[in-house]
Amino acid sequence: METALTRLTGVRHPLVQTGMGWVAGPRLVSATANAGALGILASATMTLDRLRAAVREVRARTDAPFGVNLRADAADAGDRVRILIEEGVRVASFALAPSRELIGELKEAGVVVMPTVGARRHAEKVAAWGADAVVVQGAEGGGHTGEVATTVLLPQVVDAVDIPVVAAGGFFDGRGLVAALAYGAAGVAMGTRFLLTSDSTVPEAVKARYLAATVRDVTVTRAVDGLPHRMLRTDLVDALENSGRVKALFHATRRASRFRRLSGLTWRGMVRDGLALRHGKDLTWSQVLLAANIPMLLKASMVDGRTDLGVMASGQVAGVIDDLPSCAELVERIMAEAEETRRRLTASR
Repeated sequence: METALTRLTGVRHPLVQTGMGWVAGPRLVSATANAGALGILASATMTLDRLRAAVREVRARTDAPFGVNLRADAADAGDRVRILIEEGVRVASFALAPSRELIGELKEAGVVVMPTVGARRHAEKVAAWGADAVVVQGAEGGGHTGEVATTVLLPQVVDAVDIPVVAAGGFFDGRGLVAALAYGAAGVAMGTRFLLTSDSTVPEAVKARYLAATVRDVTVTRAVDGLPHRMLRTDLVDALENSGRVKALFHATRRASRFRRLSGLTWRGMVRDGLALRHGKDLTWSQVLLAANIPMLLKASMVDGRTDLGVMASGQVAGVIDDLPSCAELVERIMAEAEETRRRLTASR
């Protein structure tokens, strides 16, 4: 199925596996790429040396195009961009809008720039700065999210920009792909659906928690870091939401103490990092501590299997997913469903 996305990135199918922290490592990315979709390596939690090594590991596992997700606000963003250029990475994706200068440097080197946005005005801004494509995530998506549903946000952005638009938030099958194409998108991006594959390195017990979840078990909370965050409801979420400020600070301090030992952060450094993540929000001290520990809160679940200590970012689609196919099986199934859906629609005219 050829679209503007496949032509731009060189992949066979208009599907993107998003750059999920601690989840989208070399094994998942290369499996996605070998299946013909666009795998995105999550680099925010990697050192510069680890990023270069991870890119080379993906390259050793596949000859297909793949991408790397970067934090535009990272102090070493420029160094990370240069690694992508030196290693010949095909696509650079961003969770926050990159600067005009970073976009220009990547484009000059022939790297496709594909930021993720949650509002039409943000899509218009990065398009004006030269982005090659944009991923539009609606409220159904996992992790930090907005309030506008994909079905409302997507057509707004498609009508506003003249670059390929990739739809994210609420997609997991071929019917969704066809629906996104009908809205004018060039493909769909999926996180939770690729997390729940046999190629994902997430512990099996954690995957089982996702598979057991219903749609009602996926919630949006501000209790963790003050920003709307879509995740599975866990004991941590319940404890923070049902606590007053004093009790919430107790829970946050106890967890921050555990993560401080794992991360090597000092208390001063932890508070400094948390305050830097406030983004103008009026955070409580418990949210400041937890904001600084978000990477470690994710690692606790996604790597260590400690769902009692961590957070489990999740799209609403977790409530309708019930299997763990390989990436190859998943991509083949989605594309077959999409073709069958298109045939059925054509036959019903």
